Amino acid sequence: MLLSILFTRPEIFIIWIIAIVFGITVHEFAHAFAAYKMGDNTAKYLGRLTLNPLKHMDVMGSLMLLLVGFGWGKPVPFNPYNLRYKKFGAAIVAIAGPLANLISVFVFGIMLYLIDSYTSFGDRNLLLSLFFVIVILNIFLILFNLLPIPPLDGSKVLYAFLPSSKQNVVIFLEKYGIYILLAFIILGGSILSFVFGYFISLSSDILHYYPWFLYI
Repeated sequence: MLLSILFTRPEIFIIWIIAIVFGITVHEFAHAFAAYKMGDNTAKYLGRLTLNPLKHMDVMGSLMLLLVGFGWGKPVPFNPYNLRYKKFGAAIVAIAGPLANLISVFVFGIMLYLIDSYTSFGDRNLLLSLFFVIVILNIFLILFNLLPIPPLDGSKVLYAFLPSSKQNVVIFLEKYGIYILLAFIILGGSILSFVFGYFISLSSDILHYYPWFLYI
């Protein structure tokens, strides 16, 4: 839990907070931007077409993140009937969030690689640690949000490709999706930890950077 390291390693706590705020902000802004570009002004009128983190952070979601290690940002509202593409519009808005996280992974991954390769910064340099955490956190946000379970982004993508004969699947997921998601989080905690740990290891090998902060 993040709160547990606040008093033992405050610098690591701050790094994770910065990474979380950044990841959620770009994710939610991308949703708002995609909806706006396709003709819906709902998010713009509500002040969500911004990179101001205060507009995208959910109070309860942030507290849960600090206390139990799982949280969420404030969902971006949009009107699917205003979107230029009726069938795939909602899916495009949904995929924009993970896509923004993917771009962040590439940008900060390249920056991390260049700094680590061409500077004399040590393994405990806080800037390198921040970039590494941003990369890892954004990878996790991509994987988690693409799960085809409402209210996650992956469900909107799934709906766009389901044939009309399978609308019962949509009805079922909309009705029970939140319970399925909670069950997955509670019962599948070990799976999430495995996936998270795998990408930490993989990223470490690729970037030649030892994530010392994971062993505090």
